[in-house]
Amino acid sequence: MVRTFFRKLLTYLSSSEDSDDDLNEDVEGQCIRKRRKFIRRDHIQGHECLYRDYFAENPVYSANLFRRRFRMSRPLFLRILNEVVANEPYFVQRRDNAGRLGLSSMQKIIASLRMLAYGVTTDFMDEYIDIGESTAMESLKKFCETIVCIFSAEYLRSPNTNDITRLLAIADQRGFPGMLGSIDCMHWKWKNCPTVWKGMHIGHIREPTIILEAIASYDLWIWHAFFGMPGSLSDINVLERSSIFTELEQGRAPPVNYTVNGHDYTMGYYLADGIYPKCQTFVKTIPSPRGDKNKHFAKAQESARKDVERAFGVLQQRFAIIRGPSRMFKAKVLTNIMKTCVILHNMIIEDERDDDDNLNIEYDQLDDDLPELSRTHTIEIMDFIQRRLHIRDSLAHHQLQEDLIEHQWLLFSQH
Repeated sequence: MVRTFFRKLLTYLSSSEDSDDDLNEDVEGQCIRKRRKFIRRDHIQGHECLYRDYFAENPVYSANLFRRRFRMSRPLFLRILNEVVANEPYFVQRRDNAGRLGLSSMQKIIASLRMLAYGVTTDFMDEYIDIGESTAMESLKKFCETIVCIFSAEYLRSPNTNDITRLLAIADQRGFPGMLGSIDCMHWKWKNCPTVWKGMHIGHIREPTIILEAIASYDLWIWHAFFGMPGSLSDINVLERSSIFTELEQGRAPPVNYTVNGHDYTMGYYLADGIYPKCQTFVKTIPSPRGDKNKHFAKAQESARKDVERAFGVLQQRFAIIRGPSRMFKAKVLTNIMKTCVILHNMIIEDERDDDDNLNIEYDQLDDDLPELSRTHTIEIMDFIQRRLHIRDSLAHHQLQEDLIEHQWLLFSQH
């Protein structure tokens, strides 16, 4: 009698769950699990529909609609597709054991991009692309891993000598000689954060989040992306854990030489808000400016610092998956998704950059041969400490700020 009661209870609980499997009783009273229902999808028809709509000689949808739906131009998409297929066998179309053709590389990559761009669930891809839920999720993870593996060295790198020369030239025109960009942090909500981690990921937003620290330049290119710190940390705590000053402290960063108000400087700086420390590498605004000079400088600094805020906004508009709460469980998957969005963001900026707006700089005359990191000898500890103290020199920070105030006021007086 007890066995019969528990068997009926198990059957009732199993039937009330949202599952593709059913439990039935056979003539002997034993539970039998039915096989998962198989949905036969026409992969060939789905591929032909995609090709006819976007990639045919005379596609149904124009280049503007392609740009709006895929967040990039068609040539850039084809470049990414070819690189991903060449480096990841998962995206190569294969036949199953029955000889039927599986999903094409185009179907898997388009499903991944649509999920990144629109932030939709996997079921949203099934009716048009003919791809199952588990396959779509696996394609997204594989796509992000491959993009990070292939393009990180080129699109997640620090600025080299040519990049620094261009950034300094633009910064000088904007009234901030020596500026390399703006720095700030962005929080990404983690809806499915494990319960044991929620306490360390809940900060001022009152929900679990993961932090992205980024440096962006005037053209919204993201030069530095450090992701993965829990949301309970402040911006200054994230700064202490990031590698933003690693090359500078080790003496491997390209030189940055400029003059402001008659003083020579050898270290670039970033525009930051008030929470960041008083270092030579940060220029902050004046909280309560008094006098015309200070008011003008605060207005100019806050205006130029919006570059990183605009970069965050454009990044979230292009890829809605990082605008809404994340439904993933593993932090490694979230890191790959965030890095993929930043890489694709930089690739789109490079593809759409107007060369006519660039400065006429003779890059060929610049020395881009940076000293390599030695594998046999470590850096002397005293030199490392001296560089670190030089970076965090508060007196140099105040001197640079005063020089920039005078420089901004001089430019304002001339106009």
